Amino acid sequence: MTENIYEVMLQNRKNLHAILTKTPKEKLLKIPEGFNNNVYWNIAHTIVTQQVLIYKFSGLQMRVPNELVAKFAKGTVPDGTATDEEMMMVADFLISTAEWLKEDYETSLFQSFNEYTTSARVTLKNVDDAIAFNLFHEGLHIGQIALLLKQLS
Repeated sequence: MTENIYEVMLQNRKNLHAILTKTPKEKLLKIPEGFNNNVYWNIAHTIVTQQVLIYKFSGLQMRVPNELVAKFAKGTVPDGTATDEEMMMVADFLISTAEWLKEDYETSLFQSFNEYTTSARVTLKNVDDAIAFNLFHEGLHIGQIALLLKQLS
């Protein structure tokens, strides 16, 4: 993983962290008419997807609780609720999962990868493919978050 890819990932995560910690909870959880998710779901989904794409498909233990994965994985929909504790955990994971990925990559933790074709029809053949695709995926959700925030203004 190049240093620049990591810096882009970390900056994206810092931007999401700022949105999560500075936006009122009711705004984070509101699902605007015509939408099927909210700002909070999109933020938490980026964390879960990174863990699935990079750690799970590498045959490794994910670093986030299974309950979080079950609640925010692909195909899930938000119920409009979240505890303050869960939101704080998500805020912490935004930065820590990016830091752990860099450390784990640099220590060569990723030794194998189970090839996977995404819903965008991109086949990931190794961890580098997964990291690159994850950056694209997070960008899509950052765009969705911007649209949701505009709708909620």
